Amino acid sequence: MLQSANTPAVNRPNPVAVGTIVWLGSEVMFFAGLFAIYFTLKSSLPDVWLESVKHLNVPYAAVNTLILVSSSFTCQFGVFAAERLQARSTGWKPSEWGMTEWFFLTYALGGIFVAGQVWEYATLIGEGISISSSAYGSAFFLTTGFHGAHVTGGLIAFLLTIGRAYAVKNFGHKEATTAIVVSYYWHFVDVVWIGLFLVIYVLQANG
Repeated sequence: MLQSANTPAVNRPNPVAVGTIVWLGSEVMFFAGLFAIYFTLKSSLPDVWLESVKHLNVPYAAVNTLILVSSSFTCQFGVFAAERLQARSTGWKPSEWGMTEWFFLTYALGGIFVAGQVWEYATLIGEGISISSSAYGSAFFLTTGFHGAHVTGGLIAFLLTIGRAYAVKNFGHKEATTAIVVSYYWHFVDVVWIGLFLVIYVLQANG
């Protein structure tokens, strides 16, 4: 029996997107645990915190944060291109870029962020702040380190997505869905970092 023309179509949610969102929910709980560890140690050892936060370079971290936040915008422009099934650029102008060009730029910005974080780690270690030096060092390196690992995972995902775009003959909805779910992850790690930056750098500087 043919479906009536008046019968509304059933739009089921994409299972890949739904699965990604559910998984990111578990990641929220993971980072919530890290935040809890940080606040617990801080409340227990306020003197250690007051002495240790003096080594933080807040302006440097703010610039690095702006770089990561800007990568969310370039990532979203890549998603817009993927949604219109444009894998590669049709011209040199940014308005003509495809998903791969925007994702390459996002990858570069993310790589700069990670490199900046590594430089900050090296500086802090040189000043005596390490993961084993104190409770503050443990809390700082655990929270920011796990986030850095997630950013690195996102960079790998961008490379795989770009590689898939070049591997297929026709860029279709499956490839676009991959780009979209990668963007979900990237926006998530960006939001988490904003929270970390506010807690670790801004509140400490104003405290």
